Amino acid sequence: MVEVQDQQDIGVFRPPAPRPRSPLISLLRVIREGEGNLLALVPESAYGQPVGRLGYSRRDILVVNEPELARRVLTNEDGLFPKNDLMVSALDPLVGNSMFVSDGEIWRRQRSMIDPALSVMRVNRAFASMSAAIDDYEKRLDHAAATGKSVSLDQAMSHLTADIICRSVFTTSLESDMARTIFDDFKTFERSVAQVELMRLIFSPAFKAVPQNQAVLDACKRIRTHLGQMVDTHLEGDGFNDIASQLIAARSEQGVPFTRTELIDQLGVFFLAGHETTASVLTWVLFILGTRPDIAARVRAEVLEVAGDGPITINQVQKLRYVRNVFRETLRLYPPITFLPRVAMQKTRLGKLTARRGAMIMVSPWIIHRHRKYWQDPELFDPDRFLPDREAEQTTGAYLPFGVGPRVCAGAGFAQVEGALSIARLVRRFDFTVEHPEAVQPVARLTTRPSRQISAKVSFAST
Repeated sequence: MVEVQDQQDIGVFRPPAPRPRSPLISLLRVIREGEGNLLALVPESAYGQPVGRLGYSRRDILVVNEPELARRVLTNEDGLFPKNDLMVSALDPLVGNSMFVSDGEIWRRQRSMIDPALSVMRVNRAFASMSAAIDDYEKRLDHAAATGKSVSLDQAMSHLTADIICRSVFTTSLESDMARTIFDDFKTFERSVAQVELMRLIFSPAFKAVPQNQAVLDACKRIRTHLGQMVDTHLEGDGFNDIASQLIAARSEQGVPFTRTELIDQLGVFFLAGHETTASVLTWVLFILGTRPDIAARVRAEVLEVAGDGPITINQVQKLRYVRNVFRETLRLYPPITFLPRVAMQKTRLGKLTARRGAMIMVSPWIIHRHRKYWQDPELFDPDRFLPDREAEQTTGAYLPFGVGPRVCAGAGFAQVEGALSIARLVRRFDFTVEHPEAVQPVARLTTRPSRQISAKVSFAST
């Protein structure tokens, strides 16, 4: 339930989240509802434990919340906790053995070649693509505001971020036929793969092969075909200055470039992570602003003070402290990647518990970000918790929307600039009024998404 009107006067806002129950009740709820939502499986006790077991299942599932233990699992320096087999098998048809799922020397080689393409300079160059995509999307919102037409915040943010990633990666807008086809197939992929098969998770043994839905396989084949065609235009032509051209130019320490197949693998990751994750958090940002006009007004006031009504530069984005903190706080409450699953390759100790070989090890930004030990009033939306004078409230390592350690998301800087710019530009010009906010609940599928599309009325910003 969204608590909005009765909390505005005192500034308290508790955005929607499933009400945690006991492990048994949580399991029965998931079986009854059958909606493939891992959030509903998380028991109340998980939000207070350093390490605990997740409900009841044939396969041992451990949730690791203690920041140092979570870092150990995610960095995987001893090779005990590679990417979870269920996740790898689900993503393999789309991204192959790319940076998103690889481990060890293969991952280190890939990461060293990819990082330069997403450096700070790369974000500076991509800023123009971000701005151009927002320019075009504002025209869509102009029409919605002028006609009083409702929009789906989910679809709106998916379209915007997909356009940004198309322009940044391949110097082409989403409106090109090929880019539009890729976007449509990604929606098919997300709908089918994102649905967590909880019954398989609960009842199947470790390392059992997972058959893929044929619609998923077909969509992945089409996506990879189109990505290959777009790679070929870059391999055959000159004058491109985008992420794809940087990856083509990248060389390993031995001077070896990515193969064509490897390029398609890595670019599949950019499309998957580069638009879906940012779309997820921006959807939640606009939901919050669309239910709390007082927060939206504060965002708009800061943008107008820093940038007026003219173009917003990347330097001005860095000065939008409250806007960036709204984005950070939304990332805390609704981290796009809800669970970071790993698998124990041998029997090992984690805190006071022992994980068997094949145990699923869950590091969950959702749980850690709402953990009672690590955050003050963890369920409340409070962007000011990230102000410098409140740093003492923070627990080191308890904020990990982009992962931690060497495997931190390569596009974290890109996403934060993209998110802040999108919020600033859209909220400066438009008001969003969410319809039926009380019906909105988050679910964990491929990313942290609302269980139903969020419909909102768009109007021109009031002054």
